[in-house]
Amino acid sequence: MSTNTTDNQRKITTIRLAQMKEQGEKISMITAYDYSMATLMDQAGIDVILVGDSAANVMAGHSTTLPITLDQMIYHGQCVVRGVKRAMVVVDLPFGSYQGNPDVALASAIRIIKETGAEAVKMEGGEEILDGVRRILSAGIPVMAHLGLTPQSINKFGTYNVRAKSDAEAQKLKHDALMLQEAGCFALVMEKIPAALATEVSSSLYIPTIGIGAGAGTDGQVLVMQDMLGINQGFSPKFLRRYADLATEIKNAVGNYINDVKSGDFPNDSEHY
Repeated sequence: MSTNTTDNQRKITTIRLAQMKEQGEKISMITAYDYSMATLMDQAGIDVILVGDSAANVMAGHSTTLPITLDQMIYHGQCVVRGVKRAMVVVDLPFGSYQGNPDVALASAIRIIKETGAEAVKMEGGEEILDGVRRILSAGIPVMAHLGLTPQSINKFGTYNVRAKSDAEAQKLKHDALMLQEAGCFALVMEKIPAALATEVSSSLYIPTIGIGAGAGTDGQVLVMQDMLGINQGFSPKFLRRYADLATEIKNAVGNYINDVKSGDFPNDSEHY
């Protein structure tokens, strides 16, 4: 049950997230991709809703996030924004919509903000995407950064294993985090890196950090909705805590509906006009 109170019903903004870090209040973030679920997440009191490119996996059935397009991300963003009153909505810039060309990155970000009504975009990568980050920020669009395991680079890494375990990769992550903060990013997601490193980076930054598989030392946490609610049962990483078993609940409910239809029990005399 949410502990969100009436005093905390104001719209979440980049400033509010910065205040939460300063005050030691943890930030809750979850993914959503459609109106109905976004409405429920918002009503529960979630702070940030990420319209993630993980929609490619959990909504479209792809094995990676790479196939999802900018148009598809905009569609999911539009659906989510319509259902949200309080939470901040952040939309992922999908693979191919920002890498290598700052002007393309800016055009993609502008489309997302104008066409969805979301408050910010999220981008994966460090120094290699810095020009694009700066270009987007120069247009007044807030950017959430993402380091560590960056799923859009799966073909480069070749695996979804923990990142930044080596000294060289850890040093690069710390360097990139500082550069992204100095460029003006308002928050940083760190995915699947050693907890000690995530804690160190979080302590060194004044912007909030959001972890996924990065331990409890970050300023907040994010999970994929379908994983957290037990809808997607084929994915069970060490960092995942399931708060429900909706796959079983849904299958049982649909099974009961099928049985009632087959037996003629549905609809009954009180369920028609």
